[in-house]
Amino acid sequence: MHETPHGDTGTARQALASLWASLSLEADALDDVALTGAEPILPSSFRVGTAAQVTIAGAALAAARTGLLRNGRRQQISVDMRHAAYECCNWFSIDGRVPSIWEKYSGLYRCGDGWVRIHANFPHHRDGALRLLGLPPGETASRDDVTRALAQRDPFAFEQSAAEAGLVVSALRSFDAWDRHPHAAAVAAQPLVALERIGDAPPRALPTLGAHARPLSGVKVLDLTRILAGPVAGRALAAYGADVMLVNAPHLPNIDAIADTSRGKLSALADLRSPADRAAFEHVLRDTHVLVQGYRPGALQALGFGAEALAARRPGLVVVSLSAYGETGPWAGRRGFDSLVQTGTGFNHAEALAAGADTPKALPMQIIDHASGYLLALGALAALQRQQHDGGSWHVRVSLARTGLWLRGLGRVTDGFSAPAADFAPYAETSDSGWGRLVALRHAAVFSDTPAAWPRPSVRPGTHPLRWPDDREEGGTG
Repeated sequence: MHETPHGDTGTARQALASLWASLSLEADALDDVALTGAEPILPSSFRVGTAAQVTIAGAALAAARTGLLRNGRRQQISVDMRHAAYECCNWFSIDGRVPSIWEKYSGLYRCGDGWVRIHANFPHHRDGALRLLGLPPGETASRDDVTRALAQRDPFAFEQSAAEAGLVVSALRSFDAWDRHPHAAAVAAQPLVALERIGDAPPRALPTLGAHARPLSGVKVLDLTRILAGPVAGRALAAYGADVMLVNAPHLPNIDAIADTSRGKLSALADLRSPADRAAFEHVLRDTHVLVQGYRPGALQALGFGAEALAARRPGLVVVSLSAYGETGPWAGRRGFDSLVQTGTGFNHAEALAAGADTPKALPMQIIDHASGYLLALGALAALQRQQHDGGSWHVRVSLARTGLWLRGLGRVTDGFSAPAADFAPYAETSDSGWGRLVALRHAAVFSDTPAAWPRPSVRPGTHPLRWPDDREEGGTG
């Protein structure tokens, strides 16, 4: 793999230009963005700072371009690499407490002659993995019990058994081993951000945009996502002025990060298995411009809300879908998270080799999740612009595995582990939230005229009804 020397400042701009061109967006827009800073930002042999900066800049520039098309006002965007990377660390505190992101059974284990990573942050994933190992569900077993139960297992057989049981486990692979895997070719064949026209519809005019309103003011986004990548996309769109409504299923768990990723959003509950909630959802859909969903491929379709069905209900809709491994290939539909993609596709092995470590080493943050989130936002806005110009209903697709392949393609940093310890304080802001006093990071994209912001506080799921508020109720969100 190509090694990128420390201090190379051309890579980020080149990567942004390539990403922008892949979506057939106007090249002159790139004149409006400034990228500052250089690797290494965080201790890694991978260009994690570049990935953060490029994807945030892409989403912000697409938002600014959307605003230009609405009111003719052009503005400049700047993104500092350090700020972008830190924002992708998902650091926050509630009433002075920094929540742990991992449940006690989650993590890497020696398994036979290899390693596996178990994701057990949700009770049903935890209990399923414990049952598969012959251990009692709940939290009575110790981590040592899990270690002993895995010691003689074949890592790839356990990975397969877990997948067949609907669980989330990855066996450790090197890049070479992953490249030989049957699914690697399917991932490589995917566009980084796929845009597909899925129905006919006339262009749908967006509300009039005031001279000093944020560029997405009046754009309505339904956010049917959980965990990190999808919520990050919704949070970004909210920062640029969109009305974003997080719709949680009341029976599904969340993680503590929801306090951070809910900034700027309305938050409602809906069980799409319920006739009453389905009716309310279909009503709110009528005024929606963008719907972002992160359910496993086929899950919403089974409920009658696949991309084509949504577009039939609301012609002109932009549907944005996130998956772990894409929708084609032998792993299509397989559940997964950032940490598992890191393990299964080679990153943990490669990072360990670069660091001289004798155990697998994770990237310093969940950059695949965060980069995917900003790619989702970028894709949503690229599709929205096409809808405005050409009409149609659109489907945008991003997969974690494909984002990982893109990160890999950015090259390596030879002295990446020399990066200093992160200091989040200069980038932090404080606000009240439904969980308590929230300290989290400001958005890294700086707009020359309409600063990114989250005027709506982060609130708990179900705080708002499942309907779009009248502007008179809140005084608008521009």
